[in-house]
Amino acid sequence: MRILLSLAERGLVLGFLLVASGAAQAGSYDPLAVDPAFHPVPKDLTVQDAARHRDIPIRIYLPTNSAPAPVVLFSHGQGGSREGSPFMGGHWAARGYVAVFLQHPGSDESVWKAVPVAQRKQAMETADSAKNLMLRVRDVHAVLNQLERWNADKTNDLAGRLDLEKVGMSGHSFGAVTTEAVSGETFPVVGHRLTDPRIKAALAFSPSVPKGGDPAKAFGAVSIPWMLMTGTKDEGFINKTDPKSRLGVYPALRGAPKYELVLFNAEHSVFTDRPLPGDRAARNPNHHRVILALSTAFWDAYLRNDAEARAWLNGAGPRAVMDAQDQWQFSLP
Repeated sequence: MRILLSLAERGLVLGFLLVASGAAQAGSYDPLAVDPAFHPVPKDLTVQDAARHRDIPIRIYLPTNSAPAPVVLFSHGQGGSREGSPFMGGHWAARGYVAVFLQHPGSDESVWKAVPVAQRKQAMETADSAKNLMLRVRDVHAVLNQLERWNADKTNDLAGRLDLEKVGMSGHSFGAVTTEAVSGETFPVVGHRLTDPRIKAALAFSPSVPKGGDPAKAFGAVSIPWMLMTGTKDEGFINKTDPKSRLGVYPALRGAPKYELVLFNAEHSVFTDRPLPGDRAARNPNHHRVILALSTAFWDAYLRNDAEARAWLNGAGPRAVMDAQDQWQFSLP
């Protein structure tokens, strides 16, 4: 029996087939899938910023493929180093990214290592300054400049391995503030934006709103995709930024894709490999799995323009790896 469909009915059928096709594609995408035989060997280098007489240590996680790969930068929190959060660097490299972990002199581990235990918190608070933020911002620019030079230098081990048209920026805590600063935040006091146009997507772990500023004015002009991750117990050890205030960044973003994950019972250390001073709750092993899945899908969607990754990220994918009490929202312009 021959069935005749009206134009409207044909449109509905075609729409259904497209949705079904998209769902099938999303179902085949797995941001956690990696080659179990891959074990990244970090490469430690130093970027020399001659103009500032400043050396910036970096740690690079390289994928096995020597073809040009997207680059993801990571900025550590107050008192950290390039050795922090290797679970992210290793996974991103296994997924085909060149992960570059920066170390910022003046707000790195040197702040507390040689200081008596009783004085360490004060030393960390002193280093949590606008001056160090500006140093960090310039570190990001300097590292990207050096990566461009190394990539073009045929005698360098990194020659031709970096796709610097596809750069993502990320960071935790003070590193999240650094990420916000170079990825579109507006600074009224500075009088201009500190954005690096080479950055195409940004991921802030434990984000922060400006101290005493208007989040809408600070983040309203952001024009690239941002993903934010925090926890219901994400209180900073140094500046005591409370979990509620970390949620003020998301509603201030407009005009570009935005995503927000809030991990249930997760403390500030959830984005690191070990507990931090002041931790009280037991660590949930699934949290790292969620962080890796969502961050990878985000990079795949917005650095590689992977349609399957975008379908997974904007569909049921995130909920499939999250715990029931984790919170997830996103908005697409």
